[in-house]
Amino acid sequence: MKGSTHRRCYCRDPHTGKPLGKQCPKLSSRKHGSYSIRQELPAREDGTRRSFSRAGYESLKAAQADLDHIRALLGLADTDDAEGLAQIAELLEKVADVKAPLPDIEATRRRLSHGLDLTSRLTVGEWLDMWLAGKKGRQSAISRDESNIRVHLKPRIGHYRLDRLRVAHLSEIFEAIAEANVEIAEGNAARRKAFEDLAQIPWKGREPRARRKAMKAAIAEMEPYRRIVGPATRQRVRSTLRAALNAAIAQQLIAFNPAAHVELEAGKRPKALVWTEERILHWKRTGEKPSSVMVWTPEHTGLFLDHVAEDRLYALFHLIAFRGLRRGEACGQKWTDTNLDAGLITVAKQLVVDGWEVYEDDPKTDAGARTIALDSDTVQALKRHRAQQDKDRKEWEKAWVETGRVFTKENGEMLHPANVTRRFIELYEEIDLPPVRLHDLRHGAATLAHAAGADLKGIQEMLGHSSITITADTYTSLLPEADLAIAEAAARLVPRARATSENTAPEAAPEPDDAEKPAPESVPDDADPLGDISEINSPSAHANGPGRRVRGRIGPLPGGINPRSER
Repeated sequence: MKGSTHRRCYCRDPHTGKPLGKQCPKLSSRKHGSYSIRQELPAREDGTRRSFSRAGYESLKAAQADLDHIRALLGLADTDDAEGLAQIAELLEKVADVKAPLPDIEATRRRLSHGLDLTSRLTVGEWLDMWLAGKKGRQSAISRDESNIRVHLKPRIGHYRLDRLRVAHLSEIFEAIAEANVEIAEGNAARRKAFEDLAQIPWKGREPRARRKAMKAAIAEMEPYRRIVGPATRQRVRSTLRAALNAAIAQQLIAFNPAAHVELEAGKRPKALVWTEERILHWKRTGEKPSSVMVWTPEHTGLFLDHVAEDRLYALFHLIAFRGLRRGEACGQKWTDTNLDAGLITVAKQLVVDGWEVYEDDPKTDAGARTIALDSDTVQALKRHRAQQDKDRKEWEKAWVETGRVFTKENGEMLHPANVTRRFIELYEEIDLPPVRLHDLRHGAATLAHAAGADLKGIQEMLGHSSITITADTYTSLLPEADLAIAEAAARLVPRARATSENTAPEAAPEPDDAEKPAPESVPDDADPLGDISEINSPSAHANGPGRRVRGRIGPLPGGINPRSER
C-alpha cells in the first residue's frame, strides 16, 4: 500500500489569500514549513478508501519514523487476514482522528494474537461498573464488592485505561490505602477528643452555651468516624478487583490480570482469647481489649443467662451461647425446621442485613445448612418461648403478623438482627460483664463444647464450617482451668529424683551406711507406666479436649464449673 512523506507550509498568496502549497518560494530552505505523512490503509467493507494522515513534523527523519511505525503495524496481520487488517486499519483511523500517539507495536501484536479488541478505550472504572451490574450471586457478596469499588477502587484507579493497568499501579494504591490509616486514626482521635471536651462544658450560662455552640460547629466540620483499613480488608479489596479483571480476560478485553500479582500483607484471622481476671483488670484500667474476639468464661456466660432469664429474647441468647448459631441463623430460624420433641433443629435459612434492609437467604455456606442436636435445657427454654409466643398471638389477634419464625417481635414481625445485637450489649452492660460481640457467643459455644470433650469434627459440624481448619485455628479457645489440668498432667510424665514443690520438707539427715535403703518405686507388671494419661501424647490431645482422661477423668472445673453442666 502506498505511503509517502512531503514538506509543506501554510503560507498564503497576499493578493488572493489562497495557500501557496508547493509554489511557496521559501520551501527551498529546509527550515521552512513542516513535514507530513500519508499512508493508505486497507479499504472498508463497502470498498471505500481510507488513509492515515498526520502533519507537523519538524524533520524528515521524524516523519519517516512514524511512517515506518504505521507500516510495521499494518505488517502485524498477514495479507490474507482480512479481519486482522481491518482491526488495525480501524485502530489507526481512531488514532488519527483524536491525534493520539501511535500504539505500541508489541502491545498491539499481543492484543491481536489474543483476539482482543484493538480499539477498546474502556477505563477501569467503566469496566468495574459493567462487571458489577452483571454480577450474580449472594446479595451480601454483591454489596461488599460494590462498597470496595465505590470506596477504594474507582477513586484511585478508575481513570486508568483497562488495558494499561499494571502491577505497579496497584502496589501504589494499596500502599496509599495503608498510609491513609494514620490520617484516619488521627481524625478519629481528634473527633473523639472534641466530644470529650464538649461533655466537660456546663449546660447553663450564656458563655458555656456559646462555647458549646462553637464546639458543635467545629465537630460538624470534622471528618466523620472512619474505619481503619486493615490487612484483611485490603485482601478483600484485591479479591474484588481480581474477580473483575478475570471477567475482563474472559471477555477478551485484557490478557493479563495485575491484581493476581500484587503482594499484600496477609490478613490473619484474630485469635479468640478468654476473659481471664488479669485481662479484665487490664481492660478496666486501660479500656483496651486484648483481642478483637473475646470469649466469656463459663461463669460469665452463666451470669449473663441468669440475668436475662426473663427477657423475651432469652431463648435466642441461650441457643447461640450453647449451640453456636450465627446471629442471622437464629433470627431466621423457623418453627417448621424445629423439632423440640426430637431435640433437633435444622438451620435452613438466615436473615441478612444489607445496609439496613433485611432479607432472607440461604445459609452462608453449604456446610451451614445443618441439623443440630439440642440439650434438654435448651429444649425447655424453646418450649417456654413457644408458649409465650402463642400467648402473644392470641393477645394481638388479627394484628399478629405470621412469619413462622421462632424469634419475633411481640406482634410476630421478624427481628432486625442489628436490634438483637443492640439489646445484647444493653443486657450485659447492666451487670458490668467484660465486652464481647454477639458473634463471640458462637466462639464461646465452641470453647464450651471443646472443654466438654467434643472433637474438632463435631464442633465443625455444630458451627457449620466448610473447613475444619477454621474451627481449629479460630473458634476453639482453651479455658484456663482445662489448660492447667493438661499442664499438670504433662509435668507428671517426667520422673524426678528431687521434688520441686514449694512445700517440700527440708532435706533429711543422711542415713548411716548400714541403714536399709528403700527400693525404688516399682510399677506393677500389668500396669501402664504412664498411668491414665498416655493419651496426652497423641497429636489430638488438645483437639479431643481437656475432658479426656488425665490421671482419671477431669471432674468439675475450678470454681464449681462443670463443663458438662446445663449452663
